[in-house]
Amino acid sequence: MAPPTIVDSHVHLWNPAQLRYTWLDGLPALNRAFQPVDLAAASASANLGKFIFVECGCEPAQSLAEIDWIATLAMSETRLKGIVAQASLEGGDTARPQLEMLASRPLVKGVRRNLQSEQDAGFFLQPKFILGVRLLAEFGFTFDLCLRNNQLCAAAELVRRVPEVTFVLDHLGKPDVGNQSLRPWANDLDALAGLPNVVAKISGLTTEANWHDWQPAELAPYLKQAFANFGPERLMFGSDWPVMTLATTYRRWIETVQTLMPFSKEQDWVQFFQTNAERIYRV
Repeated sequence: MAPPTIVDSHVHLWNPAQLRYTWLDGLPALNRAFQPVDLAAASASANLGKFIFVECGCEPAQSLAEIDWIATLAMSETRLKGIVAQASLEGGDTARPQLEMLASRPLVKGVRRNLQSEQDAGFFLQPKFILGVRLLAEFGFTFDLCLRNNQLCAAAELVRRVPEVTFVLDHLGKPDVGNQSLRPWANDLDALAGLPNVVAKISGLTTEANWHDWQPAELAPYLKQAFANFGPERLMFGSDWPVMTLATTYRRWIETVQTLMPFSKEQDWVQFFQTNAERIYRV
């Protein structure tokens, strides 16, 4: 089946000559500019109609500059419809001025404060952090959860405490695909999915596998689990381009997802590839 018009819910763009991305220092394959023209080439065989830019881990002091740069790109790349911006929420109410600045940028639809490097599970439940996350509801922003599989329990408690915000789980919580480990990830994903204000992206799994020799069958248990937990109404397609290029091409990722996702109706595919992302990110 040819996929319907795709709304890619998870795309990165960066230029290390313009903004500082410390994490790229250890990844020479990615330590160069990736801009809309490169995405267009990578996705040429896909029916890519819209995409959402997700913050790329630049220096926090440059986060607003990143958003303004992306807004400039959107003037010529009309498929760029929304932005998930970086914001430091752990200061509680002190995050309000930053959120107000983000709200003045019409393309900003949500916020991400990358959590995967936080070693203390208690970080998720700090009163100031919870307050900062709760502020997002005032601005209509979603919150992208970028974390690792051993943080899912803490994330679930955060979500329980902030029911007024829609949470978007990036990369299915980064399960240990490389070691084909399902537990306790599957149980923790099930608990998180039991909360109605959570949706999830089918993205980023190939870079959790062995980059150079993964096979689609290795991903099947994780996609099956995601479908069982979230169903077609709460799953979105995401590429995680260009990070995905460490392990796959845009075309191969789409073909893998089409082969493995157990959707039975055309409407399920339309929701997954298009309308769920349009609804969640309001694009």
